[in-house]
Amino acid sequence: MKERLQKILARAGVASRRTAEQHISEGRVSIDGKVVTDMGIKIDPAQHEICLNGKPIQLTEEKIYILLNKPAGYVTTLSDPQGRPIVTSLLTGIRQRVFPVGRLDLDTEGALLLTNDGELAQRILHPSFEIPKTYVAKVSGRPSGEALERLARGIELEGRRTSPARLKVIRETARFSLIEIIIHEGRKRQVRKMFAAIGHPVLSLKRIAYGRLQLGSLPSGQFRIIGRKEIEKILAGR
Repeated sequence: MKERLQKILARAGVASRRTAEQHISEGRVSIDGKVVTDMGIKIDPAQHEICLNGKPIQLTEEKIYILLNKPAGYVTTLSDPQGRPIVTSLLTGIRQRVFPVGRLDLDTEGALLLTNDGELAQRILHPSFEIPKTYVAKVSGRPSGEALERLARGIELEGRRTSPARLKVIRETARFSLIEIIIHEGRKRQVRKMFAAIGHPVLSLKRIAYGRLQLGSLPSGQFRIIGRKEIEKILAGR
């Protein structure tokens, strides 16, 4: 994204914006080896080398944390060869380059964290930290208590046993059940495969929480910036 040169210098921490303007006017700033004195110039710092007094500046990107209510039909990748819509296209006005923390299937909706903080993403995703993720699954039929207990204890999926899960029936009808399920693993389509394994395939699925951070009333397709206190809710587990 293109920004004014003096703003880029200020963001790099080498000078205030006013002082940066003075540096530019004095011919102390170059772009790709060429001295510039134009205050109005806009460039993409990711595409050009900017030097002050002959030394390249280093941009330290501000960390950002975003909670998105992902709609169904979006992929949680940064590009898609099939041309399907990607989740980052929903982040209007966000300047930083962010990536999804984990994934939600194309047909799964709900809480998705995006950030440019790789260290935090690793903490959330690595199984050793056991960060719980809470889902509400609408499943076909009415699973028996025994079947749900099997899921709670862990079942064999593709040669590996799932870790213990917590389940709670929210609503039952003759045709479907709403079940809250909490897991800390992140295998591909894991919740769907778990319910399919007991003969009650998932009809729809929504993630409603990371740790203690709830999706709440955030509308589908909308996002909000979250701060350190809410990040702590994720890391604190449940």
